[in-house]
Amino acid sequence: MSDNDLYADAARQVLADHCTPQAVRDSEAGGDAVRRIWQQLEAAGLADALVGEDEGGSGLSLEQVFGVLEQCGAHALPLLLGETMIARALLPATQRPAGSIALARGEQRVDGAWHCALVRGGTVADSVLVQAGVAWRLLDAAQARRTPHALALDAAMSWGPAEVAAAPLAPIDASMDIRTLQACVVAPQMAGAMGSVLERTLQYANERQQFGRPIGKFQAIQHQLAVMSEHVCAARMAAQLGCHAEGVTPDRLRVAVAKARCSEAALVVAELAHAVHGAIGFTEEYDLQLYTRRLHAWRQTAGSEAYWQDVAGAALFAHAGPTLDLVRTITDVPA
Repeated sequence: MSDNDLYADAARQVLADHCTPQAVRDSEAGGDAVRRIWQQLEAAGLADALVGEDEGGSGLSLEQVFGVLEQCGAHALPLLLGETMIARALLPATQRPAGSIALARGEQRVDGAWHCALVRGGTVADSVLVQAGVAWRLLDAAQARRTPHALALDAAMSWGPAEVAAAPLAPIDASMDIRTLQACVVAPQMAGAMGSVLERTLQYANERQQFGRPIGKFQAIQHQLAVMSEHVCAARMAAQLGCHAEGVTPDRLRVAVAKARCSEAALVVAELAHAVHGAIGFTEEYDLQLYTRRLHAWRQTAGSEAYWQDVAGAALFAHAGPTLDLVRTITDVPA
């Protein structure tokens, strides 16, 4: 068994025990489940998986933590483990905080205040790593003024001039794009969530009886399940490509392909899953909506498929050689 499998198995065990559907609901309602789940993830060493071994971490690459990120999506984790892993790896030890870290794009106001229109997981994050222009700062979430968003765990967040001035600039390469980092860790989570949606839909189709036999025996339902399977498999492969990197800095073009493909698939998979389930899939008591709501949110996170298709298209136009050479560059990875 490879180290990749060991870490993915560790994440699976922790999340299966502590990130149950009821715990996800409790987290969205502001309960203590968030704190308990995070303690278990920290105890397993998962939050420092990308931090170098000489600094107390595991020294893994993005490619090696793909399975961990996939498990986060498969269990609808209401926390920012992937974002925290990459933020801790980028920050120097002197600025590396305890607790979870959100990633967000922001803008600097004339008076020196910083504002983020949307911070995914902003209500449960302990800190927010914000990129405003070429500047990066790690800001204390407890000091932010928050405005709720449509999803329970998201928020718009603002910090005043004094709070911003008290937070030193993070020494992160100005050419790095926070959208690329966020999309890189979100795509595997989308793949994991889509896998769980497919699994639950298959189970429902085999159990739900109509006209004396399971609805999964009907050709129309079988066609919908087949289309779902195609999208889930393609999205997982694309997400793996997006994580293919030597260290913690992802390749932007591979990320573009990964995020675009996963966002495309998310819309189709969620739609077909609810079509098979019918009305019950939309009810609060049924677990399916815990995953499909996240898929719709993650589809827009760090840019939808349209944004990343533009990125990939620009790379194609800028490429001087045959298109196939560019495709090989993206998809050819060492065995």
